[in-house]
Amino acid sequence: MKKTETIDHIVNWIKNYHNKNKIDGLVIGVSGGIDSALTSTLCALTGFKTLCLNMPIRQKKDQFDRASMHITWLKAKFKNVSSLNIDLTPFFEKFESTVDTSYNNSELALANSRSRMRMLTLYYYAGINNSIVVGTGNKVEDFGIGFYTKYGDGGVDISPIADLMKSEVYQLSRHLNIKDEILDALPTDGLWDDDRSDEQQIGVSYNDLENIMSKLEKGADPEKFSGEIKNNFEIYIKHHHANKHKMVEIPVCKIPAEFKL
Repeated sequence: MKKTETIDHIVNWIKNYHNKNKIDGLVIGVSGGIDSALTSTLCALTGFKTLCLNMPIRQKKDQFDRASMHITWLKAKFKNVSSLNIDLTPFFEKFESTVDTSYNNSELALANSRSRMRMLTLYYYAGINNSIVVGTGNKVEDFGIGFYTKYGDGGVDISPIADLMKSEVYQLSRHLNIKDEILDALPTDGLWDDDRSDEQQIGVSYNDLENIMSKLEKGADPEKFSGEIKNNFEIYIKHHHANKHKMVEIPVCKIPAEFKL
């Protein structure tokens, strides 16, 4: 991978969008994970105003501390970066106490609600600052298995790293000297009260998912997969089909022209 060229390409892509749309800045949620660390660094490199939000909701201390550490590192390197810590725990707990949580799927629905509360907060600060919300999803999550919350972390204006595989995210992050604590941390969406990782939720590693995606992009026939590759493909395709609704346009009921006469 041509790391310097790729970084410059993404930074220039953000700059072009920024200038074309006459906005004043970029707003991004920083979670303490690798994807938001890379994306926020790329935003900072544009030289445009970049507001980083750390938005804990009953967050594990190590996740919050990694996000804070990364934001501090960014602010020391880039004068165009500012930040806010916004504790959304009271917001979430008020919502949790208001809705009926007795259903079997309540835990998952509440987890997704955390992501949507962060989206609301990002758009609030984007709105008052004439800015845009920058997404942090990578290619595996956004277009492979749909591992994100619809209208949560999927609710963004631009997606600078959505054409990067997870391994490429790590390559660029190392090249930019992002902290080892972030590079070494297990990927997690941070939406649960326990320590479950992304890979525990998905059922297979990012490397294995990336391998399947690469094979499919090169035209491999899934019917010829066997052994572990076949098992990984079945997990991949199960998530892909279940989350396909996130990756396509919202269905619109088209009214026949003769009905409008």
